[in-house]
Amino acid sequence: MAIDIVVNGSKSEVQKGSTIEDLLQIIDIDINNATGIAIAINSEIVRRPEWKGRELNEGDVVELVTARQGG
Repeated sequence: MAIDIVVNGSKSEVQKGSTIEDLLQIIDIDINNATGIAIAINSEIVRRPEWKGRELNEGDVVELVTARQGG
């Protein structure tokens, strides 16, 4: 069964029981080598150690931010 979420302002569909880690794999982010990534769900920051166990729920609003160097 699929659930609807919003990722960076765009509607997305993931399988019920999907975690943040699963979502990152779906969008081709290698979590083992990823640095400079911050994730918030419903305006609450989710720390990296919680990504594997934090399940996504129907209607969650996920904000994924990557740090970039520049000036």
